[in-house]
Amino acid sequence: MAGRSDKKPASSAPPRKGGYPHGSVYGSSSEPRKQDACTFSPSVSSKDSLHKVVTLTPVQPQKPVDSRGSHCNAGSDSGEAPFDICMSGNKCAVKLKPSIFETNRERKQRDRECSKDVRPLQLRPGMVLLKRFIKPNDQVKIVKLCSQLGVGPGGFYRPGYRNGALLKLWMMCLGKNWDPDSSSYGDRRLFDGAQPPTIPEEFQKFVQDGIQASHEFLKQQKGATNVVQEIPAMSPDICIVNFYNSSGRLGLHQDKDESQSSLDKGLPVVSFSIGETAEFMFGDVRDEEKISKVDLESGDVLIFGGESRLIFHGVNNTKPKTAPKWLTDETSLRPGRLNLTFRQY
Repeated sequence: MAGRSDKKPASSAPPRKGGYPHGSVYGSSSEPRKQDACTFSPSVSSKDSLHKVVTLTPVQPQKPVDSRGSHCNAGSDSGEAPFDICMSGNKCAVKLKPSIFETNRERKQRDRECSKDVRPLQLRPGMVLLKRFIKPNDQVKIVKLCSQLGVGPGGFYRPGYRNGALLKLWMMCLGKNWDPDSSSYGDRRLFDGAQPPTIPEEFQKFVQDGIQASHEFLKQQKGATNVVQEIPAMSPDICIVNFYNSSGRLGLHQDKDESQSSLDKGLPVVSFSIGETAEFMFGDVRDEEKISKVDLESGDVLIFGGESRLIFHGVNNTKPKTAPKWLTDETSLRPGRLNLTFRQY
């Protein structure tokens, strides 16, 4: 073999232009995108054959990839790399610790914003909006807990349907798993067999506090009216956690996959909004020209039950750069909106 190293090939293949784009995890709904330092597998099952599959080598991964992430085809029929709602993986950025003066100034500004007297709103019978109900410290706690749960077994994934369409959000179920393709609940996810994490006790308390506050508000508004009939009490055993990026939306739909008994009683849906402001749509019919809209800001709690339990509702848009600065500073929450909806099966 001596001497071969002195010879050079007459020509070499031209360099490849562009290569595969790294792309954002906020990719379009028409094709799957990779998340974090995930390697796409070259072997796929026949039902995934419509997806374009490439092999990528991660560059300086920030942390070991969970075994759930070895197949990154998005959708409800396959696993995904863990998705962290907080930007904690950027180890290169050096964040300077703020001075005591800056910390106190930001804390005072936060307290001023959150202490403004914003009264609850009754949007329609059985539907109450509690403005800025979740306190700042509790918002931080919710984000951190969802971030922890979201990268573990049963955590966030990009849901989709069998026809290949993907929802424009990331979802995690707590208590029971909801499958968007079959519109049904189960004890495990179909695509990876993961069991949903349990609902944290802190979340349960926030829900009960919200329902109680809605009752107190309705009593003030209507005197001796039976407020429990308008918004019944409930103990949530299901929580669907959705994270919308700044271009995320969700079309008009009804929450009607719970048990017939729960629906007949009008047991409410309790929704927490954290992060960027969302334009929420609601109405009696599935027609965007005949619906009402209201902004849901960080800390808002929306409750709809009783005769409003089966309203059509959705998210028209999420408004970029509207998340409170103190929230993103303390949690590194990605640009977008975190939404938790609780219900009783």
